[in-house]
Amino acid sequence: MDIAVIGAGAMGSAIARRLAENGARVLTYLEGRSAATIERAKIAGMEAVGLDAIAGAGLILSIVPPANAIAVAEQVAAAIRRHGTKTTFIDCNAISPQTMMQVASIFGSDRGVVLDGSIIGGPPKTGQKGPKLYVSGDAADSSAVLAEHGLQVRRIDGPIGAASALKMCYAGINKGVTGLGTAMLLAAIRSGADEALKRELQESLPDLDAKLVNAIPDMYPKAYRWVAEMEEISEFLGDDDPAALIFKGMAGLYRKMAADREGGGLLAGQLDRLNNR
Repeated sequence: MDIAVIGAGAMGSAIARRLAENGARVLTYLEGRSAATIERAKIAGMEAVGLDAIAGAGLILSIVPPANAIAVAEQVAAAIRRHGTKTTFIDCNAISPQTMMQVASIFGSDRGVVLDGSIIGGPPKTGQKGPKLYVSGDAADSSAVLAEHGLQVRRIDGPIGAASALKMCYAGINKGVTGLGTAMLLAAIRSGADEALKRELQESLPDLDAKLVNAIPDMYPKAYRWVAEMEEISEFLGDDDPAALIFKGMAGLYRKMAADREGGGLLAGQLDRLNNR
């Protein structure tokens, strides 16, 4: 079976490499992508093809920024209809259950199976198992082929939306803590309390301090991608949950960090100096 992976970013290309290393033929679609992305896909063993060939693959994974999930689903669904085939499409993006239902509705019931997937963990590395791909709505165990080709797949006994809900909850905790730490460290720097806060974190919350020392620099180049993810978490919680406002704020924070990176990294430099004291 050919497996198509739409998205040749850090995660998509690493997933593709793991599949290719375990014997799969991995297809991708690269029209309009940068030279760096095309080269990354080539190194990962991905074969660039047209959308009709993507539509003919037995399994299609969408691994793109959450803001692009709907557009990719529409593009792939249109190609499947033109091709006249049926396939299995797994949306692996950090989107809310509400957005996942929109993705499923784009395909309809006559063009194969749509599954809900979520990836937890960093891109796979040689000699390591991760990340985990959680899949829900998979009564026929269509995702088993991915486990056969080297991925760590965990099925959730739940409908479409369950895997996305898991991702929203996990990312809300993990990336929410990173955002909270970033916001408070910047506030401490502005107020002249940064050295005292850093010392107190090291003394009374050493595990949290160690997490932030690693998580904040890791977040910085990805902040632009986390904006839409925080907005998806806010939508997941719903307007009647006051906590939804927290994640609207987190989206704004990550938007600010992304702008800082484009503008020369003043805030990142301050955080780096503080974390390395």
